[in-house]
Amino acid sequence: MDVMRKPNALAAGFYLLTNLVTGIFWFTLSVVLTVVGFATAVLWVGLPLLWLAMNVVRTGASIERSWVRVALRTDIARPYREKPVGSLWQRWKSQFTDPATWRDFGYLLLLLPVGIVEFISVVAMWSVAAAFIGVPFWIGEAPFAVVVGEFWTIDSFVSALPMAVVGLALIPFAALGTRWLGTLHGSFARAMLGPTRADQLAIEAERLQSSRARGVEAAEAERRRIERDLHDGAQQRLVAVAMGLGRAKSKMDSDPEGAAALIAEAHADAKLAIKELRDLARGIYPSVLGDRGLDAALSALAARVPIEVDLQVSVEPRPPTAVESAAYFTVGEALTNITKHSNGTRATVRVNRVDTGVLVEVTDNGQGGAELKPGGGLAGLADRAATIDGVVVVVSPVGGPTVIRAELPCAW
Repeated sequence: MDVMRKPNALAAGFYLLTNLVTGIFWFTLSVVLTVVGFATAVLWVGLPLLWLAMNVVRTGASIERSWVRVALRTDIARPYREKPVGSLWQRWKSQFTDPATWRDFGYLLLLLPVGIVEFISVVAMWSVAAAFIGVPFWIGEAPFAVVVGEFWTIDSFVSALPMAVVGLALIPFAALGTRWLGTLHGSFARAMLGPTRADQLAIEAERLQSSRARGVEAAEAERRRIERDLHDGAQQRLVAVAMGLGRAKSKMDSDPEGAAALIAEAHADAKLAIKELRDLARGIYPSVLGDRGLDAALSALAARVPIEVDLQVSVEPRPPTAVESAAYFTVGEALTNITKHSNGTRATVRVNRVDTGVLVEVTDNGQGGAELKPGGGLAGLADRAATIDGVVVVVSPVGGPTVIRAELPCAW
């Protein structure tokens, strides 16, 4: 995704002044190689030259993207197609017919005239300010005096001080003008060197399709887990209760004490079944989360783990149910991993509202080494977050600490 921020005036000024030199260099190199390559293409000599020209163009565009990101604070994504697997001719043909290559070429061509205009504009703005500031320092040695109106003659350092004040007042305007030119050039570079709107929509459609597929897989895995827990847990308990009550019924008349023991056993099994069903329901969607929100649900969750948890929750107003659920299970899985695998003794949980949604951060003092492995619990969290266009990032160097961050978007 392209990101654009307002550039620093000093960095933007340096870029715009040196842009004339880089514009001359890339214009000359790309035009010469491309023209000579096309002119000699009928002799087959031009094909290697065209291949070299296309690589020079892409190299120049890549350098410009990096330069624009550093100097003008504009991030530009690479717009190129995937290179096909095949012969050298197929790869060259793909590169040559890629529209992004020719947009790069157009940018390098326009860089020279644009660089001339930007260079003149920056020099003019700062030169005017510098000229006004410098008047008091040379006017006393000048063989002439400057007459302004009927009552102001500038012929000495003191009389020229108002001119210096005007020059100082022009500096903020020169800085604003430089930043504006930098922002304008950043927009120009992003339009020429970045992906087109159609490319961005295709990437977004692919991302959404991938998120939907991961969401379907996560839902299917959750369904299988619920079926397995019901079959292996509560269902077996309830079958045992039914059998125990049946045996007690048959012994009620002949062996009342034995029947009472069987009823007591069935009663214990029924309570265990209720507990297992409650745990299963909590694993699907905790009732306290729906009733009282994230703060209360995470507080109850933190109280059940055998490590010290520093919890801070600030998400008012309440986010949507899907976001609350994703945040809750992210923290739950992270705390479970800490207690089972990391040998950590302390965790810090931060769940905060941000402009784009909810940010969840879980940090522990364990041994590190956690990974988003396919089929693992953390991968399941990533799949759950993907269903709402969220992202889960795990930073866990060996030796720790481990930081699990989930960005869950929602509209406030």
